[in-house]
Amino acid sequence: MYKISRKDVSKILDAVAGLAENPHPVGSRKLRNSRNNYRIRVGHYRVVYSIYQNILIIEIVKVGHRKDVYDKFFRR
Repeated sequence: MYKISRKDVSKILDAVAGLAENPHPVGSRKLRNSRNNYRIRVGHYRVVYSIYQNILIIEIVKVGHRKDVYDKFFRR
């Protein structure tokens, strides 16, 4: 396990806050084999989130380093 630096945490929080205004920012990608899961890049980190369209609910599923964030949970 590793710790995310304060600088990176600040960038991640800004990116997550931005999802409230635009849930599909430039660079967001839909994850394969999922209905509602997307990801955004924030430096070397990825924020995986779900969008439910009827009522705008953005659920942050996982935040992690790019080498670790796509674990078996997202692969089928």
